[in-house]
Amino acid sequence: MDALPPKVAATKHATSKAYESHFKADGAAHDKAPKWAKYRTEMTGEFPLPYRGGKDPLAEQIGKFVGKLDMLRPEKGGPAYLGDSGALTWTYPEVKDVKIAREMGTLEGVLDEVVGMFQGLGNWGSPLTMCNVLPQGNTAAIMASMMAQVFAPSLIEGEYSWNVQRAELETAGMLGNLIGWDPLNTGAIFTWGGSGCWTYGLKYGLTRVLPHSREKGIRTDAKVICSQQAHYVQENASDWTGIGMDNVVRVQTDVVTNQMDVVDLERILKELTASKTPVAAIVCTMGTTDSSAFDPIAKVRALLDRYPNPEGFGKAILYADAVVGWSWIYFKDYDFATNPLGFSDRVLPILRQNGEMMKEIEHADCVGIDFHKVGFAPYVSSCFLYKDAAAFESLHRRGKDAYLQVRTPYNPMYYTLEVSRTCSGALAGWATLKYFGLEGMQAILGGILETKYYLEDLVDTQPDMVCVNPEDTGLITLFRVYPKGTNAKAQFTKELTEPAGRADLIKNNQLTEAVGNKLFEWFRAGKKLDGKYTPWMSFSTGFRVADYNRDEQDSEEVVFALKSFPMNVFVTPETMKWAVHCVHAARDEVLKDA
Repeated sequence: MDALPPKVAATKHATSKAYESHFKADGAAHDKAPKWAKYRTEMTGEFPLPYRGGKDPLAEQIGKFVGKLDMLRPEKGGPAYLGDSGALTWTYPEVKDVKIAREMGTLEGVLDEVVGMFQGLGNWGSPLTMCNVLPQGNTAAIMASMMAQVFAPSLIEGEYSWNVQRAELETAGMLGNLIGWDPLNTGAIFTWGGSGCWTYGLKYGLTRVLPHSREKGIRTDAKVICSQQAHYVQENASDWTGIGMDNVVRVQTDVVTNQMDVVDLERILKELTASKTPVAAIVCTMGTTDSSAFDPIAKVRALLDRYPNPEGFGKAILYADAVVGWSWIYFKDYDFATNPLGFSDRVLPILRQNGEMMKEIEHADCVGIDFHKVGFAPYVSSCFLYKDAAAFESLHRRGKDAYLQVRTPYNPMYYTLEVSRTCSGALAGWATLKYFGLEGMQAILGGILETKYYLEDLVDTQPDMVCVNPEDTGLITLFRVYPKGTNAKAQFTKELTEPAGRADLIKNNQLTEAVGNKLFEWFRAGKKLDGKYTPWMSFSTGFRVADYNRDEQDSEEVVFALKSFPMNVFVTPETMKWAVHCVHAARDEVLKDA
């Protein structure tokens, strides 16, 4: 290499000497150092320390922060939101009219602003919170997830996650064992949510069925089959993968169980076989969000095998969307004869049924699991689990990257959609499996089910209320409230089964929505009835269609329902009684204003 010109060499030497002069031996900036160096000194006093024994600003601030978090929580008996107001403190789009300050802010000031953002946020730990299938995270999962934020392991590959990779790998093994797959050949990818799992499942199908699509793109209208009850993420996944939303085929659901109708599925498969149209994937929803329905996946597998894709196409994927219902598999081997956890006779057959239904996911090629739903872990901890790791990973493998080196046997960067992936979800899921064990998860699930049926029985005693999902065996209670004096059961039966009841169905759907909105208004306003705060509940705007609308041609012939998801361990019988009282009060207020 040629020597640098004398002037350039002298300039480089002077620059290096100047850089050295900015700092003391301990790394702190001298008083006459430039402003950037002084900022650097300030930052080294506020970043987490890289070694033990010093005054760590992270540890110090966590201590202060915990105190601030505690002040966000309401006192016992308080509202179902954090802080002292449930109001929204910003307007849109004006909230975006903000600039970055010129000078550095203070750590304390920024953290105080963070705390302020949590004012009014729904409190998932409150017994009054029963709006959705989103529980409070367990402490083991929260702490494990926090470790990933401090030390930043990345699941891109082995060098940057090292032993933390065990969290994803051992989760694959534990879940594989639980399902009944070979744990050594089970793979897991923690991804961005249930939609990520759905997208991975669909991509698996497209890659296996249309093997040239990776290089040439999708050139064939392969179909994606799911039920009418399937999650709306079907549109996301089909859109973003490029197969197109028009290639989603929806199977009718049973009018009683809300399960995929296998007779209608066979009709669809026969038609596609006759037209030589390939199927990329069939998606069985194992626990729908609102109706908690489980598709009969063993029967679906038999039909899928009976109607293979035309010659020239690969085998379709069977994906189990179990992000809501996955943890019922904990009961597949429960000893129902001795009932060691002492569940009630009312709940035992439901637990057995759920365990047997979920046992069938062994027939799936891949499964979507959300630990942040019925896994009681923090966001985001979704796991795409696949039965044949060797097949999946080889199908999706890409070439090497020049700046990443293979340091361990596990390098998912070669086949995952994401490249950089946080370990927080994997650690949260792994910690949950380790902490709860089999009996811990069984106890918490069975306990919620006991609460759900207690509420259902309460609703059943109210002549103007009716539970609209009595056949469903999940954790949710869906119910309707009618004007005083109405025989709710007879009225709902007419609305659901007779075309002559259509007008009443629509009218009482509107009442249901109004009651749901009134309850939300009260929750946000911190309203009290008889000195007690009202619950945070929600409603569904069509968890199922009316019996006379199975073809879904009429968007108004659907069933609206209030819903209760008592997802945390703090709920008591008194909480459920109070919820029923508040629904009646909201109904009366709505009808008074009508």
